[in-house]
Amino acid sequence: MLKSYKFKLLPTEDQIVLLEKHFGSVRFVYNHFLNKRKFEYELNKQSLTFYDDSKELTKLKKQDEYKWLNEINSQSLQYSLKCLDGAYNSFFKKRSGFPKFRSKKSIQSYTSPQTVKIDGDLLKITKFREGIKFKKHRKFFGNVKQCTISKDFTNSYFVSILIDTNHNPLPNTNKEVGIDLGIKDLVITSDGNKYKNNKYTKKYERNLKKHQKHLSRKKKGSNRYKKQKIKIAKIHKKITNSRKDRLHKISSDLIKKYDEIYIEDLDVKKMIGNKQISKQIQDSAWSTFVFMLEYKSNWNNKKITKIDRYFPSSKTCNCCGFINQDLNLSIREWKCPSCNSILDRDINASKNILQEGIKISSSGLDDYNRGGKIRPDGTSGETIKTDCVLQSTQ
Repeated sequence: MLKSYKFKLLPTEDQIVLLEKHFGSVRFVYNHFLNKRKFEYELNKQSLTFYDDSKELTKLKKQDEYKWLNEINSQSLQYSLKCLDGAYNSFFKKRSGFPKFRSKKSIQSYTSPQTVKIDGDLLKITKFREGIKFKKHRKFFGNVKQCTISKDFTNSYFVSILIDTNHNPLPNTNKEVGIDLGIKDLVITSDGNKYKNNKYTKKYERNLKKHQKHLSRKKKGSNRYKKQKIKIAKIHKKITNSRKDRLHKISSDLIKKYDEIYIEDLDVKKMIGNKQISKQIQDSAWSTFVFMLEYKSNWNNKKITKIDRYFPSSKTCNCCGFINQDLNLSIREWKCPSCNSILDRDINASKNILQEGIKISSSGLDDYNRGGKIRPDGTSGETIKTDCVLQSTQ
């Protein structure tokens, strides 16, 4: 199994200069050949391949104008061409949009695909034989495959080391659960457990607003402007890291406790269109949480089953099946007119998700087209089974 481990780099001033040269050179090669591919297609209606670009790169490095490319790890430049070729393939297969030019104002990175060695707390790669010091805050075992070095908006350097390692799956618990995702409480389980949503964007909103006001008063491009931008980037980084830490803890806890988890297939993009709750939904990061559940379940031989997004989990009474069509978002607790049960909106939804998931799982209908039709009785006859194929994570 392939896993990646991310660590903070502590380069010297000379190493920083060489790292910046790598970032710039890799970005130049990517943009140069992207432009060449576009020009060739417009002129001759032909698409260049990776091998065409690779041959041209060899010739380019011999020219006096581009001799500075020889200072850089040649394998990293070749890998940049592979990334470009992969972006084109994704475009032609309609998995993504047309490749864009890389900007020096965005996050910078380059990959060293070979000759990566770890010596204690030193990272030894091509052009850095003396080793770059990094914070080894956790141990890892296995064969080192490659590494990617990056620089974020706070001018901090990081390395993601890809390892081929063994993973010991968690023991089975023979338990299953339905979970409902919310805004007040991030996760509500059919067992009645609630995981609080810490709302990190709201927590740091005042501090962020204050620093953004300071930025607006400074002259664009000045040193003070650049320093203030870094301060703002650090606040955003704090929000992101805090949120990801919370999501990792919740997802890991659920995977440890249950063998099968049922969850709604939410249409997050459509829900963000609601301006009243779009900010809260983005802060909750439901898609990231589901992604974590999927790859962790795959690692540990657990199962994630998604039910139809149009299944009325909140409006249906889990006791008698009555559907309350008048239920709106402001009602957090309601009484069933049919059986007089008093229902907590979120717990009721998670119990319905569990029941629907078990029903479909037992009937063998594990696949459905997203956004399928609803039966006349208000229930869904379709579901989706998600088998995560992710093999690496940070």
